[in-house]
Order: sequence, then C-alpha cells, then structure tokens
Amino acid sequence: MQVLVDPADVAELATGSALTIGAFDGVHRGHQAVLHELRRLADDRGLPTVVVTFDRHPASVVRPESAPLLLTDLDQKLEVLEATGLVDWAVVVTFDAARATEEADDFVGRLLVGTLGARLVVVGEDFHFGRGRRGNVELLRALGVDLGYDVVGLGLIRAPGGLGPEAETVSSTAVRRLVAGGDVTAAAALLGRDHELRGAVVHGDHRGRELGYPTANVAVAPEILLPGDGIYAGWYVDGQGGQAAVHATAISVGRRLTFHDAAEAPVLEAHLLNFDGDLYGHAAAVRFVRRLRGEEKFDSAEALVAQMAIDVEEARQSLV
Repeated sequence: MQVLVDPADVAELATGSALTIGAFDGVHRGHQAVLHELRRLADDRGLPTVVVTFDRHPASVVRPESAPLLLTDLDQKLEVLEATGLVDWAVVVTFDAARATEEADDFVGRLLVGTLGARLVVVGEDFHFGRGRRGNVELLRALGVDLGYDVVGLGLIRAPGGLGPEAETVSSTAVRRLVAGGDVTAAAALLGRDHELRGAVVHGDHRGRELGYPTANVAVAPEILLPGDGIYAGWYVDGQGGQAAVHATAISVGRRLTFHDAAEAPVLEAHLLNFDGDLYGHAAAVRFVRRLRGEEKFDSAEALVAQMAIDVEEARQSLV
C-alpha cells in the first residue's frame, strides 16, 4: 500500500481508480466490508483501489467540543488498512478549517475526479461529506453522471449476535460505546481484532514494584479512547528493537483509588506476566482481551495486593 499526503498530481491514478472515502476510525468490520467490495469491483474493472481518509477526525475541526475520542491514531489506522491487503493507495487529506468549508461538489470534482481519477466510488449508504455534511450518496450519483464515475452504496453491516441493541450495526460509534463501557470482548467482535492502545512507557510513582507487581505505565495520547476503568487481561507488545516481543499481561485502567482520592485522568498500567526487565522509554502496544472486574478502592495496601494476586492468576487463565 502506498501512502500519499494531499497529492497535487498523481499520474498513476489520474488514468482511473476505484475509491472509497471516510474517517475509517478503527477500520472495523463495516469498513472492511466496504474494502472487500471495493477490491472485488476494482478487480473486475482493472482499477487500483484507493482509500481517501483524513489526518484527523473531521469532528475535531467542525465540532471540537463534542468530537469523539478515537479508536486509532493515523499511523495505526494506516497499518490496519495495509494489513487488509485490499488497498493499493491510501490518500491522507489534511482536514482543517478550509477543508471544512469546502462544498461537496468541489471536493468531488477537484480531488476525487481531477486528482485521483475516480471511475468508481464505493461508500456506505449513510455516507455524508462536504460543507455542512450536504454531500451524500444521492449527490455522488448525480455528479457521477457528468463526471464519468459509478457509485455503489452499501448498507450497514449487522453486528454479530448477542452484543445487545446498542450494537445492532457495526460502526465506530458502536465500538466506542462498547470500549468506553469496558466490554472489550464485544468491541473486538466488531473490530475484527482486539482493541489496541499505543504509547511510550513512562515513569510513574513506582508503587507497583513496591507492592510486588511492577507495571509499565503507558502514556496514551489524550485523543485516544481508553476502555472504562477496570482490570483487564490482554497482551503487551514491546516494540523496542527489531523484533517485537509479546507478553501475557494484567492491565489496569483507572485512577488508583486506593492511593489517590481524586485523580484527574485514568492511567494505563500493564503488569507483564513472567517478565522482569526495564521497559522505560520503549514503544508499547497494549491489546485488551477481557475485562476481569471494575476498579475498586481497598482499605489497605495488603487488601489490594491480595486482590492483585487473584487478578494476575485470572488474567493468566484467560489468556491460555
């Protein structure tokens, strides 16, 4: 997959492409269904596949006061797109104040057709774009008659059974709701993989080591969504060096209530099972598999340590 950032001219694509557009936050199963259909139709027509996405979530510019926290940052999103094996080109468009005021037909004519040579556009039937979200599938089809491209609108993908009415269709909003509620298992069913957070390992208060359970404190960017406060079983990927190492992990997301009365923000701490070493400064990825319990405030450090022993063993059993 080749990545382009706001290309002024792309000769390879100007002769024709099959493309889709969207924020693609999480690159969940709904997104993947669009990509599979895009690939199938593109292959039938002998066209390269293009994903047009944005360097930030459009809502962070259009309505920053209510913009959602993200499931993936840009680098992670591009990695997942590439891992599908379905995308030839990813075009990352800068979304700023000027882009937010661009009319939908100008966006189509200038970028999608003029630069990327769109001959086929595949999007979800609920897709909206352009100033005031005035652009939709109907407008895309109308413009396509004059600009020479076809449009395929796909219905929403239904979620796997048993996830509850809040997740009847697969969407980034549904995944965020599940992650925020701590149901990382159901979120993984919608994503098609475990929810993963990334960051660098930083120094904390070193209390975990004092208690006999040293943890890696992973600093996650503030715009990324953490699971709801609680204890989880998961996997820790140490990204330092040429070969990443994967460790079974007991994970805490919370405000360390036993020692702090009013922490401003939750902290992500990972206790690696069967590991003893220095991880400070390393790049880390933490994958959430199962929620074990909610965060609790204990009457003493001894009571907390006793519960931590139970948590670690339960995490170990969950990851067998």
